[in-house]
Amino acid sequence: MRESTIHLSPLGPHAALLEIDNPPANALGSRLRHLLLGHLDALAGDLAIRAVVLTGRGGAFCSGDDLKEQEAARGLDARKILLGEFATVLERIETFRAPVIAAIDGWCMGGGLELALACDIRIASTAAKFVCAGVNVGLMASAWRLPRAIGMARAKHMLLAGLPQDAVTAERFGLVTEVHAPDALPAAARALAERIATRAPLSVEATKRIASLPPEQGAVAAGGEMNALVQSADHAEALAAFRGKRVPKFERR
Repeated sequence: MRESTIHLSPLGPHAALLEIDNPPANALGSRLRHLLLGHLDALAGDLAIRAVVLTGRGGAFCSGDDLKEQEAARGLDARKILLGEFATVLERIETFRAPVIAAIDGWCMGGGLELALACDIRIASTAAKFVCAGVNVGLMASAWRLPRAIGMARAKHMLLAGLPQDAVTAERFGLVTEVHAPDALPAAARALAERIATRAPLSVEATKRIASLPPEQGAVAAGGEMNALVQSADHAEALAAFRGKRVPKFERR
């Protein structure tokens, strides 16, 4: 039996792929969380990386925390530590320097849905199933992120009923932005990551930061970000490329 792991591989020169590999449903236990955080730290320090795709192997995205691990944890404090570790993963993805794309195939439930919601963009296969499973296991998950992604009424429908929703419904709700056949999902995710990776990276990173802020904070911070971008070499390169009718070459400076 092979050991569960997080695979890291390149997607071209400026994008990377992270794959959760823990059959059957890709639960993200403590060891895998630490592996994922390690990969994210390495990618954050590699300024050549401009986009990341996060997905799961074996026909599932992620089932969230490892409930067997939670059950085996000795005492309330131990369980709180495990839940805190999962929250750290979500925060690290949300604040990751570059955009993170969730490519969702199969089950995306509980903490797995939280993981997808922490990503900047979500695309799915027609085989994807989304479950707000917190109410099904006596916990709470996605109660803060989901309403901000799809609106209060639709979010409460998912959060309080705990029923599976298919990819068509997820797209209609605005939870995902694209739906593809399962065998076409990896290529679609790669194409989107590579497209983002060809945009001006300082601009992409600043846009992610501003878009993630509350409206009142974003309005104030946008001015400072724009002042810096106007003076960047990448902006000058974009203007020169426009004049020369050529494709710009962005260097993140």
